[in-house]
Amino acid sequence: MDYRIIATIGPGSSRESVWGDMVSAGAGGFRLNTSHLTLEELDGWVRRAGAFLGPTGLPLVLDLQGGKWRLGEFPHVSLEPGRTVTLAYGRSASEPDVLPVPHLDFFQAAPASGREIVLNDAKVVLLRETCAERAITARVVQGGELSPRKGITFASCGYRIEDLGGKDRAILERTRGAAFVRYAVSYVKDAEEMARYRRAFGKGAHLIAKLERETALADAHGIASSADEMWLCRGDLGAEMGLVRMAEAIHRFTGQVPGLPVPVTLAGQVLEHMVKSPVPTRSEVCCIHDALVRGYRGLVLSDETAVGDHPVEACRAAAMFRG
Repeated sequence: MDYRIIATIGPGSSRESVWGDMVSAGAGGFRLNTSHLTLEELDGWVRRAGAFLGPTGLPLVLDLQGGKWRLGEFPHVSLEPGRTVTLAYGRSASEPDVLPVPHLDFFQAAPASGREIVLNDAKVVLLRETCAERAITARVVQGGELSPRKGITFASCGYRIEDLGGKDRAILERTRGAAFVRYAVSYVKDAEEMARYRRAFGKGAHLIAKLERETALADAHGIASSADEMWLCRGDLGAEMGLVRMAEAIHRFTGQVPGLPVPVTLAGQVLEHMVKSPVPTRSEVCCIHDALVRGYRGLVLSDETAVGDHPVEACRAAAMFRG
């Protein structure tokens, strides 16, 4: 099978020697999650990656936040079920039990949304108890570890301000015209939003639409008209829809993949077991094979290569069906 593997680089794969091994093992490009980097840190990563990728002709995908909500800066915390926390508008917080959310529209969306709030791809779940203009109190119903800049959303919510934020626009200005750079926009809602991004980035930019909302799956053909490729991202899609509805929606969407006018890549826990293990599970291997047979043109590795213990082995496992 002929398909591409995009490997996310991060603390677990920060050395150029590891990058070379990842490419030899099957990686066909790298991804940077810009939400976890300052602009200065991003400049350093892009400079190093450009020097490495330039001679190879392989791309670096800059994953932009788009309309996605993320937590701000706060000390790493472990949340136990039953604990009460406050979600407060702001970029940072140091007080115990306070989680900063630097998106005013998150609080504007609360009255029209369900009570359940999911964080970090639904690894942590809260239940809203009170709601004010710039603060929400919530009870932890599913606990877990939580660190800065993780995603946050309401399990049921149709409200969003869909646009590029100031940081995304600064990244675009800093990297515009770099031949090896591609852009992936998170949380695209529909064709109208994607068309705005195409106008902002220009016709010459390679633009990837990340499908991680129910509305995006429904409008995939329209979104494709303004995108060079699309990524099906199961993490946020599962957080927003719940696991059962997500699985049903992806099954329906996958039937459309061969007929879409741009290539579709599968992302989200593709080889999650390999974050700690040097080998994949049989279930992961079967799922990859099934996705490729059904028309997906590539795979995106996230934590497996960004923070995992076996980034090279993960790339090799992802590439096992080539040839």
